[in-house]
Amino acid sequence: MNRILATFLLGLISLPVFTQTPEKQKVTLSDLYKTYTFYPRTIRGLVSMNDGVHYTALSGDSAIFKFSYKTGEKVAEIVSLKELNMDRITSLKNYEFNSDESKLIFYINREDIYRRSFTAEFFVWDLKLKKLYPVSTKGAQRLATLSPDGTKVAFVRHNNLFISELSTGNEEQITPDGEFNKIINGAPDWVYEEEFEYNQAFGWSPDGKFLAYCKFDESQVPMFNMTLFGGMEPMIEKNALYPENYAFKYPKAGEKNSIVSVHSYELATGKTVLVDVGTETDQYIPRLKWSPNGKMVVYRMNRLQNKLEFLYADAQSGKSEVFYNEENTRYIDEKYFDDLTFINQGKQFIYTSERDGYAHLYLYTSDGMMQSQITKGTWDVTDYLGFDAKNNLVYYQSAETSPIWRDIFVVKTDGTGKKKLNKLNGSNKVVFSRSFAYFINYYSNDTTPTLVTLNDAKGKEIRILEENSKLKQELQNYQLSKKEFFSFTTSDGVQLNGWMMKPLGFDTTKKYPVLMTQYSGPNSQEVLDRFYIDWDQVLAAEGFVVVCTDGRGTGARGEEFRKMTYMQMGKYETIDQIETARYLGTLSFVDASRIGIWGWSYGGFMALNCITQGAGYFKTAVAVAPVTNWRYYDNIYTERFMRTPQENSSGYDDNSPINHAAKLKGKLLICHGTGDDNVHVQNTLEISEAFVQADKQFEMFLFTNRNHGIYGGNTTYHLHVKMVEFLKENL
Repeated sequence: MNRILATFLLGLISLPVFTQTPEKQKVTLSDLYKTYTFYPRTIRGLVSMNDGVHYTALSGDSAIFKFSYKTGEKVAEIVSLKELNMDRITSLKNYEFNSDESKLIFYINREDIYRRSFTAEFFVWDLKLKKLYPVSTKGAQRLATLSPDGTKVAFVRHNNLFISELSTGNEEQITPDGEFNKIINGAPDWVYEEEFEYNQAFGWSPDGKFLAYCKFDESQVPMFNMTLFGGMEPMIEKNALYPENYAFKYPKAGEKNSIVSVHSYELATGKTVLVDVGTETDQYIPRLKWSPNGKMVVYRMNRLQNKLEFLYADAQSGKSEVFYNEENTRYIDEKYFDDLTFINQGKQFIYTSERDGYAHLYLYTSDGMMQSQITKGTWDVTDYLGFDAKNNLVYYQSAETSPIWRDIFVVKTDGTGKKKLNKLNGSNKVVFSRSFAYFINYYSNDTTPTLVTLNDAKGKEIRILEENSKLKQELQNYQLSKKEFFSFTTSDGVQLNGWMMKPLGFDTTKKYPVLMTQYSGPNSQEVLDRFYIDWDQVLAAEGFVVVCTDGRGTGARGEEFRKMTYMQMGKYETIDQIETARYLGTLSFVDASRIGIWGWSYGGFMALNCITQGAGYFKTAVAVAPVTNWRYYDNIYTERFMRTPQENSSGYDDNSPINHAAKLKGKLLICHGTGDDNVHVQNTLEISEAFVQADKQFEMFLFTNRNHGIYGGNTTYHLHVKMVEFLKENL
């Protein structure tokens, strides 16, 4: 035996030596949620400067630099932590300039309130004097904003508006009545913040002489109560023995809203004027702006959200007049609110509308008379990017090449001379210089991490600013499943788009289990050609086929496809996911008896509907933070798509998974954060009771104090481990 071994070893010595290729790794949940291995680098804090030839950006969290658009080279340091020379300021993450760029404002010690709102300690840096000013020393602030000339800062504290004079440090409180859960001045209530993406409800006039603001009277809005425990990461010590009852105003579908009034404060006189927004109180004021010529611009929308008006208001008198109105038989989407752009010194404006069945850009005179439809076609404009006044050019992003791609186009205001600017298919998102002579493009596709390029106005690449070469190299060490994009036609004759990831080591002769992933909410879109590595890769490594389909109600395919779900959210979306499962079951490599579905939020609502109403097609479902009856959700979002429960009770009840609990046959896991201020844990507790009374077994897991994102400490990792193990065991 020893002789044979010796002979074998001698033979090895005489063989040529080859370098062994390291075996590629599989993506793990630790890679995703502990080391964040696959997060692309990007250009952070990019701001286009007034001169049109420079931009600023963050360097790590330690400095802000000025760069040349022409070359992409760094040309100056704006400010650094070293220059600020204050121990408490340990990072620079967010900043804004005043109108002449003589000062910038930033904050530290951020403490989140809800999804977009937070308090912080704000500072102003004078670029000329090299001097640092605290905005206030009397408590944390919200929404601190420099006046156009940079001498003052307006901010919200304890639901009141203040103005601080930087040179003296003096503060003036301009509203007296702010009170938690009663009156909010200058900031929106919970539902406006969440559903209108409205965070700042005040603004300086262009000349800095007036401050316009909204007052939210939420005293009649019903209260919602959440129990906050001691918890961990972070621990709330005061709640360690006796949990806190946190109560806040949350208007559910059909319930009372805040009454919103608009005011104008004149700095010179200290006088506040009430702006005329009509006598109707059950309405929305979703935006408050200023036109270039100093008129206040107030958005007014009816409660059904199918009528939108823009009003000019005089800051001194408060008198107003309507200059634009639009009506829709279903609803007007809030995503276009920030597209309103005044051009030619306020003589014209550009706005986005779906009046021809697709989202397109229109040119109007200042009094609201349409002059031209700038873009046309059976496709949607997905983002308005800006207007080049010198050359009379409009820039926009659209889905006209394909719903799964985002491309950048330029066109004249009369609709002629259209040109595509990007060269690569996938996801293109750009930021233009103030002069529109340059743009920075953030590009990615399924296999390409974010590529940031500097380009001239014609689309010619000047320089690569970030190509994520380190991440690209890291990706070479991993086995990755590629997304395959596909489409199929349902039995109703509807074409649906999707993507599929096959298991590693895919064998055409085998049959595999399938997990369907989706969100499905109105105007959402998951089937996009963009770079994003998620736990889908972990599932593919575990032997699952992962499939995503955008059903009816999702975006980038025109108004009719998107608004098909009006008054009956959940009906057609569920039909389309069942149709997807039925289609997948016909594929030779799919085990039709092992199809599951999962989703978060609206996707969780859908997962529950599919495992109950589609019990014959789905073996397993995972629902995270699901809505279970739209009666439990906020009124702005819900009524936009469903009207009120009083008007549409069948639409609410017919598509609530609670009312289909008895149909459950497969395995089900529901997860929810107990501190979810958005989709309340009430949703999960109520459907759990429905399953109990229907004698249906299921699994449920609650995450202490976690909000709708279910993160903090080890939480995200724990959630995904639980989901993967559940799917491995039950699918």
